[in-house]
Amino acid sequence: QYNLGVMYDNGQGVPQNYAEAMSWYRRAAEAGLAPAQYNLGLMYDNGWGTPQDYAEAIKWWGRAAEAGDAEAQYNLGVMYDNGQGVPQNYAEAMSWYRRAAEAGIAPAQYNLGSMHLKGQGVPQHYTTAAKWYQRAANANHASAQFNLGLMYDKGLGVPQDDNAAFRWIRRAARAGVVEAQYELGMMFRNSNSHDVPEIATNAFRWFRRAAAQGHVDSQHNLGFLYSNGKGVPQDFITAHMWYSLAASKGNDLAAEDRAIIASQMSPAEIERAQARAAQCLASDYQDCGG
Repeated sequence: QYNLGVMYDNGQGVPQNYAEAMSWYRRAAEAGLAPAQYNLGLMYDNGWGTPQDYAEAIKWWGRAAEAGDAEAQYNLGVMYDNGQGVPQNYAEAMSWYRRAAEAGIAPAQYNLGSMHLKGQGVPQHYTTAAKWYQRAANANHASAQFNLGLMYDKGLGVPQDDNAAFRWIRRAARAGVVEAQYELGMMFRNSNSHDVPEIATNAFRWFRRAAAQGHVDSQHNLGFLYSNGKGVPQDFITAHMWYSLAASKGNDLAAEDRAIIASQMSPAEIERAQARAAQCLASDYQDCGG
């Protein structure tokens, strides 16, 4: 019954049919099969083959979780954490996250770390937060890698260690975490060797990756690099463009810096910079010329 549900769910050997998948999952779930209970919860959570119903999702995930299904335990934690289908309850979320985390579910380990970091459902405890972030980071959870890097940077729950901070933040940046890309750019920009061309070029590279995802402070920093010729040739038009993009999202410092370089530009150069900014924005930061 469960396998038939999976085949209808995924369209394997039969046309995909969520309602039919639901029917077979339900039979297997009512017979006590935890994977079917978990999948039935997913169907209700996403509204596949049935109207979305968080309460029903929680009911079936609850049965699967009590049977030891770690993914269901994690999903229950998320529901209690966010107050979806149940009143928000951080202590209950913590309980389910812990069971899933101890079973090796990296997102549960990450969320458990975050709750200890913020003091949600448990007294704030940086050492425990770092412990769970470390476990998730070792399992390649990128956001955990970033948060662990920040904790090493600030010495929260772990000894302060610039090298460890750099390593973890770089891993998160390479995995695509935009805030990590910005922080890595700042590490290079604020390095004691920031005037070394290779260091400044690395700052530019990471700010550019984050800026392409709409990160406002990275866009501001790109303006700074272009206006000062750090890591890139000095280019007031491109600097003006990045300052304008950041300013349009409420970055007042970018607006001030734009005004400074605008006083050194011709009206034609400012017009070109404005056109470039419009083109960059319209392309979702992909066609920016710099």
